Amino acid sequence: MTAWEETLSVLVREHGQRLHRTAYLLCGDRHTAEDLVQEAFVRVLGRRRGAAQVTRGMEPYEVEAYLRRSILNLYLDSYRRRRRWAGIRHLAAGRDRVESAAARTEARVDATRALAQLPPQVRACMVLHYYEDMSVAQVAAELELAEGTVKRYLSDGRAILAVSLAEPADADSSRGGAR
Repeated sequence: MTAWEETLSVLVREHGQRLHRTAYLLCGDRHTAEDLVQEAFVRVLGRRRGAAQVTRGMEPYEVEAYLRRSILNLYLDSYRRRRRWAGIRHLAAGRDRVESAAARTEARVDATRALAQLPPQVRACMVLHYYEDMSVAQVAAELELAEGTVKRYLSDGRAILAVSLAEPADADSSRGGAR
């Protein structure tokens, strides 16, 4: 095994699962998360020369941060492309798929589904702050935003999630009322 292959193998083994979890929280889909992580590894370390250049003199957490930033960029770029396409899709194509009535009426709401309701920048801030346990300053640096903007995104995200994850008002009555 060459030095490049060994470097890549170590990076995937040591950081792959954590990067995959972060990507999953961003996009809410296991397959898309796998694609994001794979694409990040390919872009950052795809050329044999690239792995040595990127990792030379870097601590393991720095390499992980570099890959995580690549995942964030890929996620946000794909969101922008989808949003742009949504604006002109009706000019070129018919409806992609029809959801069943059962899927539309499903009442169960979980954290992944609630995260999916958040705008991409808000979602990225929430995932980095709460899942990656980054401070507001670290999130701001990672996303190249002002700290006040990050605080606003976190506030907006908490408000949206509070509504999405709140128990229905009749849940108290089914448990025997308020205490």
